[in-house]
Amino acid sequence: MRRTELVAWLDEYLDIAGFDDASLNGLQVEGAQEVRKVVVAVDASYNTFESAVTRGADMIIVHHGLFWGDEQPVVGPLRERLAYLLEHDVNLYAAHLPLDAHQEVGNNWGLANILGLVDVKGFRYLGSRPLGCQGRFPEPIGLHALAESIEKALGEQVMVHAGGPDPVSTIGIISGGAAREVAAASAAGLDAFLTGEPKHDTFYESFERRVSSLFAGHYMTETVGVKLLAEKLEAVFGLETEFVMLPTGL
Repeated sequence: MRRTELVAWLDEYLDIAGFDDASLNGLQVEGAQEVRKVVVAVDASYNTFESAVTRGADMIIVHHGLFWGDEQPVVGPLRERLAYLLEHDVNLYAAHLPLDAHQEVGNNWGLANILGLVDVKGFRYLGSRPLGCQGRFPEPIGLHALAESIEKALGEQVMVHAGGPDPVSTIGIISGGAAREVAAASAAGLDAFLTGEPKHDTFYESFERRVSSLFAGHYMTETVGVKLLAEKLEAVFGLETEFVMLPTGL
């Protein structure tokens, strides 16, 4: 399909314009006009690009793109990554907060589905938009059993700061690096909070606020959205897609 058609659909479906984000979301690098195969990945790294080209990708969709915040000089690794994409005529599309928050293919709502939550609703709003989500388990689940179920689903060892009730009835979810949102989980009256990576300065928050924090890896919690988006592209357009797994261990 035509790149312009696919980009327009992604921009609308993910509501790219609706988020105030440090990431430059949307099409970051223009490549081939015709897109036959899409590779999805978490990070816009050089080895991601090499893996995508090896797999015959015309477009790469990532959660963490190349461009963030202020203008960046095109030097060093950034220059090398851009040069590689341009040499191989590959499109690069990035969706950061829009792919965290999306209620069909987003990281957070996807994790809620994996955990089998019910009564799922928004959690931790950015203006009028929920970034994360919260819900309850059909039956309370032991904290250890919950950690094991997340490990089994994501393939990542889960670190637990066991400050809240056990068993767990309710949980909030924000993928990636949201350790400080344990305060919001406490304010919402939740038993537990799931995110990606811990921060030293929030260690005691879980215990003092009586909310258990579960850390399942920044990378692994953010594989969910790109995989779901790939499935959506296959279903809607019949595009060939492939997920490239390049874990950081973080």
